[in-house]
Amino acid sequence: QVNQKRGNSTPETPRPKRTLSSRSPYALFSPNSFSPSVTPSQKYASRGGRGEVVTSFGSVPSDGGGDRGGCVPKLFGPPDATLTRGYKFMYQTAWDIREALSWRMEELGDALRTHHHLDDFASAQLPAQEAVTVLGQIGCDGNGKLNAKSVVLEGDRHHSCGARIPLDLTELREFSLFPGQVVALEGTNSTGRRMMVSRIYEV
Repeated sequence: QVNQKRGNSTPETPRPKRTLSSRSPYALFSPNSFSPSVTPSQKYASRGGRGEVVTSFGSVPSDGGGDRGGCVPKLFGPPDATLTRGYKFMYQTAWDIREALSWRMEELGDALRTHHHLDDFASAQLPAQEAVTVLGQIGCDGNGKLNAKSVVLEGDRHHSCGARIPLDLTELREFSLFPGQVVALEGTNSTGRRMMVSRIYEV
């Protein structure tokens, strides 16, 4: 019996690594060991047949071409409402944006009134000891995320003249709001500075 002494491996005296065969499946992949010997491909710039049609399917439609007259586009709608010249995309003025938002709030307000059978909306900035229904859109009174303490209502222009008023949502069991959401709120506003919301009407 021959005792084989196993060598110690320490950071000072590392154990020598065994050299694996280049054909071993456990060796690292390299083109020299696994790729067959082939002739190198031609350079991309020296390729032939550039622009050549290899195959085609179906026939190419014709637009009438030549002097027979092709497709002539025509304006659809009244000329004063048709865009016929270049314009700057998303370059609206602050006044145009305000008008668009006010029109959107009025349209959604009519839908809320019809769907929930509501009476006429009241002003959000006037004191009200009894429950009233106001129309507006949800806003955030802060730079962070919207939470129950930072929710404000931006009233509509027709009833509230666009006034902003903080909302107290403690009486609601659950709610889900986001900035810009158009809602109708029912609640009391005893001081005219904060509205205690008791119900939310959504579209």
